[in-house]
This record gives sequence, structure tokens and C-alpha cells, in this order.
Amino acid sequence: METPQIEMGGFKVNSPQVPNGGLRPTTSGSWNSRRAVERTLRSIRIVIFTSKLNLLMPFGPASIFLHFTSRRHGLIFLFSMLGITPLAERLGYATEQLAIYTGPTVGGLLNATFGNATEMIIAIYALKNGMIRVVQQSLLGSILSNMLLVMGCAFFAGGIIHRDKDQVFSKATAVVNSGLLLMAVMGLMFPAVLHFTHSEARQGASEVALSRFSSCIMLVAYASYLYFQLSGRSNIYSPIGSEEVPNEDATEEDEEAEIGMWEAITWLAVLTLWVSVLSEYLVNAIEGASDSLNLPVAFISVILLPIVGNAAEHASAIMFAMKDKLDITLGVAIGSSTQISMFVIPFCVVIGWMMGQKMDLNFQLFETATLFITVLVVAFMLQDGTANYLKGLMLILCYLIVAASFFVHVDPQSSDG
Repeated sequence: METPQIEMGGFKVNSPQVPNGGLRPTTSGSWNSRRAVERTLRSIRIVIFTSKLNLLMPFGPASIFLHFTSRRHGLIFLFSMLGITPLAERLGYATEQLAIYTGPTVGGLLNATFGNATEMIIAIYALKNGMIRVVQQSLLGSILSNMLLVMGCAFFAGGIIHRDKDQVFSKATAVVNSGLLLMAVMGLMFPAVLHFTHSEARQGASEVALSRFSSCIMLVAYASYLYFQLSGRSNIYSPIGSEEVPNEDATEEDEEAEIGMWEAITWLAVLTLWVSVLSEYLVNAIEGASDSLNLPVAFISVILLPIVGNAAEHASAIMFAMKDKLDITLGVAIGSSTQISMFVIPFCVVIGWMMGQKMDLNFQLFETATLFITVLVVAFMLQDGTANYLKGLMLILCYLIVAASFFVHVDPQSSDG
């Protein structure tokens, strides 16, 4: 076989040969590998080093180190919680980046799935350990935190910045979300009423069966809501005079497309895996932390745990309110509460059913009453379609009352029951 020759400037030179007869792509191969390394380093720099909240990331490995070297459950719980907080925020960031490439419909589904991924992972680990009350109370706490604390801080901050006027949002959107939250309250209330009136057809079995049936109905309702929201009908919920807002948001989203689609998918997988690892240590340390910190498990589950999952929502809701984009703020705060109440809680009941755990919708009388009153208060606050700093302050003060109530509340069902 002759060596192929290439004519260069009148001279013939032998070219390197590869087995299939082509030219050896040494230059292009090294160039591609160099570009891949550069893109990887750039992606790591953007995701890890651009958020100040990521300064808390070393607390994650520190909690694992403490788990194997000491029995200080209070510190393990605190470090795990601090370590998960930036991961939850970065999980939201990676989801937003991926949503830019997938379009609004798939992006909405991704936000619905990954928006509360931290709460779902913690809940599944607690379910696996049979800690049903921790699951119920942490999910309840996420709803209360989003509706009272997150939205209250957003209204307050937006009202202070724009104190010369009332901020306006879509009343129709608020009404639909309030209706879904009231439906979720109905789903939680009937198993509790059935239990506390001792009117079950089969003692101990009827409320579980009712909870599983109601959970399937709530999942169907949430799927219908997602379809309704993403099918284009949601345009009727845009406030008057906001036709230019979607284009403005679109340009902002285009500017925020900082990492590639496959990079976003990879980061989602890595961050979800790391949250899963830390969630296991967090859940295992809850009861020990309750004893060492002298705090009720109910207070830890309802007040402290939601801080982990709601860190990203809290920051973004306040930021959008300060930019006078209250419809996006409501989508973050009330939308997240709707996702938890109509999707995550029923989903956990179904997962518990598959695991053989008797997870039900009987959240006990105290918790159910707290949720019912909170949804009513928020629905009344949203009914006129305006927001100001006074409404925000009232919501924050309501949350302080709820937090104080759970601080002095002793759970009648200290085990999984």
C-alpha cells in the first residue's frame, strides 16, 4: 500500500496515514478536548462560584464528617440544613437554565417537578424511616412558609420600594390558586374529621383508604391545572396592560442562558444526588437534634426544615416584588404552595402506599386547623388584587404567631403512629 502524498508549494510530502485511509485528526481532536475542558471549567465557575449562598456548601461535607466522628446530633442537623440550602437554590437555577432550552410547556413541567425537589427528597427519606409525622409536618411547614413568610416578605419589600402606590397583580390567578389550596384543605380535613369523630366504618383502615383515594383525585386535579395553565388558556390571567411584560421576561431569560442544555441536565443530576445524600443525614439527626437543642420535633419539622427548601423561593420572590413584578412573585410563592398541597403531599401518600407505609392525609387537628385558617387569611389578602407593605407585615406577623404556636405545641403522636 502506497503512502498518500499531498502537494504543498510544488513539493510532495508524505501525509500521516490512519488504518481507514484517512488523515489523523490530531489537531481537531486536541482542539475539541480543550474546548470540552474549557466549557466544563466555565460551567463549574458559573454554577459554583457565582452565588454567594454557595459559601454554605462546605457545611454539607462537615455534617457527614461529624456523623462519623461524633454523636452531636444538634450540630449534624444544623450543618446538614445549612449544606442543603445552597444546593436547593442551585437546583432551582439549573431548572431555570434547562427550561430556557425546552420551551415554556416542558419548562413549566420541569419547574413543577424540580421546584420542590428538596422537600420531596427529604419526605421520601423520612417515609423510608417510617417518620410519617415528620413528612406531614415538614410539607405543611413548606405551605405555611411560602404563603405567610415568603409572600409576606415579598409584599413588605415591594411595598417599601414602591410606597407611593399599591402594587397590582392578577386577581384571576390568585383566585384559581386559592381555590386549589382550599381543595387541598378539603382533602386534608375529611380524614382528620373522620378520625376525631370516631365515625370510621373500619377503625384505622378507613382514613388510610380515604386518604389514598383523595390523593389520586388531587393528583388528577393538579394534572388538569397544569394542562390548563400550559395550554395557552393562562393568557386570560394576564393583568390589563401587561402585554409587553412577557417579551421583557423573554429577553431576560435569553440573557440568563449561561450554561448548555446537557450541562444543565448534568448539574440537575449531580445536585439532586448530593441533596439526597445530605437529606439522609438530616432526617436521621432530627430526633437527636430535638433532644440536644431542646426543641419540639413539630417545631423543627414545621418551621426549621422548610427554610432549607424555600431559600431559593424566598430570594427570588422578594427580588421580583422589588422589580414590581408581583405576578411572578405570586407564581413563586402561591404556586409553590399549590404544588406541595396538590402534588407533593398526594404523591407522598402514593409513594408510602408503594412502600407499605400507612402515610395518610390525617395531619391531626392542630395542623389541619392551622392550614385552614392560613389559607383563609391569604385568600382574603389576595382578593382585591393589590399589595402593599402593610399586607406584607401582617402576613409576617401571622407567621410569627404560627411559629410560636408550634414552639409550645406537643405532638400527641410522637412516633409515626
